[in-house]
Amino acid sequence: MVIDLTASEKSTFIRFLSLYLGSSFLLMLMVAFFYFQNEKTLYYDLTKSNMQNVVSQISSKIIFAHMTNKEFDKNYLLKTDDYKISFYDENKNKIFGNLEDRIDFTKTLMEHQKHFILIDSSTLGHLGVYYIAIKENLFFEQISKLKMSIVFIFLFIYLIIAIIGFYLAKLFLKPIKDEREKLNNFIKDTTHELNTPISAILMSTESNTLNEKQIERIRISAKRVSELYKDLTYIFLQNSYDKKSIEIVNLKQIIIDQLEYFQPLAVKKKIDIKLKLEDFEYKIDKDDFIRIFNNLISNAIKYNKISGTIEIKLENKSLEISDSGIGIEQNKLKDVFKRYYRATTEQGGFGIGLSIVNQICNNYNIKISVNSQLKKGSTFTLTF
Repeated sequence: MVIDLTASEKSTFIRFLSLYLGSSFLLMLMVAFFYFQNEKTLYYDLTKSNMQNVVSQISSKIIFAHMTNKEFDKNYLLKTDDYKISFYDENKNKIFGNLEDRIDFTKTLMEHQKHFILIDSSTLGHLGVYYIAIKENLFFEQISKLKMSIVFIFLFIYLIIAIIGFYLAKLFLKPIKDEREKLNNFIKDTTHELNTPISAILMSTESNTLNEKQIERIRISAKRVSELYKDLTYIFLQNSYDKKSIEIVNLKQIIIDQLEYFQPLAVKKKIDIKLKLEDFEYKIDKDDFIRIFNNLISNAIKYNKISGTIEIKLENKSLEISDSGIGIEQNKLKDVFKRYYRATTEQGGFGIGLSIVNQICNNYNIKISVNSQLKKGSTFTLTF
């Protein structure tokens, strides 16, 4: 997942990742430390217990050999690599054994050069043995292996956490990046949409005398700028607490009045507008209904073909606007009412017109639906 980020987004990304990885590192370090200490204690207890068991068995054999007048086999004790052992007399002199370390007989367990030495006196002088010293060779080797295992597991888990954190950070920033791209595209589209009518106005006013065609072009362009302004202010400057003049209005009359404005646009594309209107009164803010109708009829003209048709029906408490335009793909129909969404790039637009229509319809509990066939046209139906 590659995402291009701005400088501020990169800074946020780095701060989030640093905080996430830093806190994860400290938490894992604490867990690893306490786990190591616990395992080390267990190893220590197990090692001490094993040494005591070995010495206890040897001491029992010495006592048994002494009491039964049997020979005590010393050699087999010196053949193992797991430990080294020596036997001492009453004066603490070594009788025999392979343990060469210096023994402190005042202790029962001593650490010497990374080894533990256990001193036992349970033989009580049998066979002249007063002390047994045994040195293990495994504890520190096991601790070293434990450290390596913990470090390996720590790095492996931390790597996974780092990868997850990296993708989580990008996942969190993706909506911001998407909205930024939408805003950038919106600004570009706004510039393009405004440039067309403004250029037409400027071109039409270059001569000192204006003919009827130039005046009509200026009027159409000015109306287009006005509609763009109304849509933008509705989306971005609308105050939900603004008082609306909700009253019973005749929808048929409003439609007829608004079509006067769109007539020049329809004539320019040679579009035939067919009407089937019944008188229908509905309680709504007049400007809101005008915004609904103007957006729908504007799209019907904009995305229609040359010499196409538009049918407007107002009957049985529903308004139906059908066109013979380019149509919408079936898999895109579910998204046409989303803000900034554009089902086609063949014509200009911000992708906010149908979003406005849907928002107003929701405010008045008006059901809106759309049916469309690619290259055959679209039908928008409002059910009051």
